[in-house]
Amino acid sequence: MSSPLTLDRREGPYGEVVLRRRAEHFEIIANGTFLMDTSDGRSERLLIDAALAALPAGSRSGATVLVGGLGVGFSLAHAAADPRWGRIVVAEREEAIIDWHRQGPLAAVSGAALADPRTVILHTDLMDYLRSSTDMYDALCLDIDNGPDWTVTEDNESLYSAEGLAACAARLKPGGVLAVWSARPSADFEESLRNAGFSGVRTEEIPVARGVPDAVHLAVRP
Repeated sequence: MSSPLTLDRREGPYGEVVLRRRAEHFEIIANGTFLMDTSDGRSERLLIDAALAALPAGSRSGATVLVGGLGVGFSLAHAAADPRWGRIVVAEREEAIIDWHRQGPLAAVSGAALADPRTVILHTDLMDYLRSSTDMYDALCLDIDNGPDWTVTEDNESLYSAEGLAACAARLKPGGVLAVWSARPSADFEESLRNAGFSGVRTEEIPVARGVPDAVHLAVRP
């Protein structure tokens, strides 16, 4: 395995974030923890597709989606490639990551999506936005760290709490879908979703080369 080359390193309000290149792929490291790379975007694309498929058939055309976390851009790019999505809003709290997409090497992934008139990028913390916004969405597709059982920063834990799930539900239209990416399936999080009043709770898994599968947790606001 080749050694990574550091392309940019920034200190921000949430700690250090680093962009690296390893061979032909890019990696994002947050506070020393591997977050994601461009080697395999299957689970990020599933996050978008599973949310759309879970919507009522009559709601899929022109559906609005909030993508939590820009990451390496796979989720945004996949949403923008599907004409059925209407407004596509991305909440990203790291200014560095937004810069890497707008003016840096990650534009190769997201350039067309950023130019799409349906796309809006918000430089904001996801939880702050969920609590303060009055915007309503058909789907929330959230991928802000490694999942409910392994958060990158402590403040991310609030998303998976009863308060965080209530904030998600408040931004969803009736029948809207919450889709949450995780580095491994979590039965405890499924139970939290049910306790928060969501219905249709289920998990789709994506096999990986080594270790436990990635997962997308899905739930519907009744």
